[in-house]
Amino acid sequence: MKNPFEYGGVVSGNAFCNREKEVADLLRAIENNEKLFVFSERRYGKTSLVRTALGKLPKKGCVCSYVDLWPTDSEATFVTAAAKAITESTSTSVDKVLETAKRFFGSLAPSVTMDEEGKPVLTFGLSKHAKLGPALDEVLETPAKIAAKGKLNVVVVFDEFQQILEYGSDQVERKLRSVIQTHRNVGYIFLGSRKHLIQKMFMDRSRPLYRAGGHYPLGPIAEDHWQPFIRKRFADADKIISKQHIHDVCELTRGHPFYTQHLCHVLWELCEPKAETTSKMIQSAVRVLLERENYAYTTLWESLTIPQKRFLNGLAGESAGVKVFAGEFVRRYALGSASNVQRAVDGLLERDVIDRDNGSFLITDRFFRLWIQAAQVL
Repeated sequence: MKNPFEYGGVVSGNAFCNREKEVADLLRAIENNEKLFVFSERRYGKTSLVRTALGKLPKKGCVCSYVDLWPTDSEATFVTAAAKAITESTSTSVDKVLETAKRFFGSLAPSVTMDEEGKPVLTFGLSKHAKLGPALDEVLETPAKIAAKGKLNVVVVFDEFQQILEYGSDQVERKLRSVIQTHRNVGYIFLGSRKHLIQKMFMDRSRPLYRAGGHYPLGPIAEDHWQPFIRKRFADADKIISKQHIHDVCELTRGHPFYTQHLCHVLWELCEPKAETTSKMIQSAVRVLLERENYAYTTLWESLTIPQKRFLNGLAGESAGVKVFAGEFVRRYALGSASNVQRAVDGLLERDVIDRDNGSFLITDRFFRLWIQAAQVL
């Protein structure tokens, strides 16, 4: 039997755990043509969530353009990524892709080439040195034209939206602001996995996208939802996992979707059919995971400063919500002063090693936290 716990990619169907409320909220936002910023830590399943929601929209009368901005590094690559996504979302067949691209984006010199497997790939001939203003305007105005012409419900999803901060200018942000506020019949979903950057983009008064849409922070999945999900997938393979052991898993991962699925994946492999999980089995699963990641975690640890290491030791060893600037924490972990803590925090936030969490901080990689706890290193 195939392992039912999936991680590391887009999770869908029976492998997707709960998020019923979040899916319903996104569907309402799309149907109402809202502009919504969805953000969370990395690996929280934002892409899986949005794709699940998009999959529930009617096939007719709805156009969904999904733009992955992770590979982009400039305004030019933003333009081509958006043009490609919009074209492919409105084309019903491969034969019509080029025709559609030329109709919408003729100035971008579209063409179709074959990849190594002989599959057609849509490309654009926009040079990085070309004047991007008109091209950017053309791409950003197209969704509204599609909605108006066909009386369609159009939604554009920008995944890894914080990537536009790497472009070197705020041209895309400024153009987007001027465009989306006039698009009454187009919904926009902006996904971001660096929370502090996304929050800065729409909460900082000096940024072009300040208050340009609603914000939707995505949290962990509650244990109440993990309990039936995990139990059923063990039971389907004639394996037993107790309520307590599911609780233990959720305590280790703090409900983070990626790490919970990953730990359950290994635990499911260790448990034989007709057998029941044990505490030792969970410990073995954690040990397997930490051994796999040991080289990466050691490399990361060695790149940190002494204050950063001391801070992480404290964060890993304390309960959630610890006051890291309090004198007791500073003294216990030999951090010297609250200003030293602040410098450590700033550096770790910039590298996405930690994230803000209800007035405190957490280590974003749940397994790295367990590795620190096990190693007690400096």
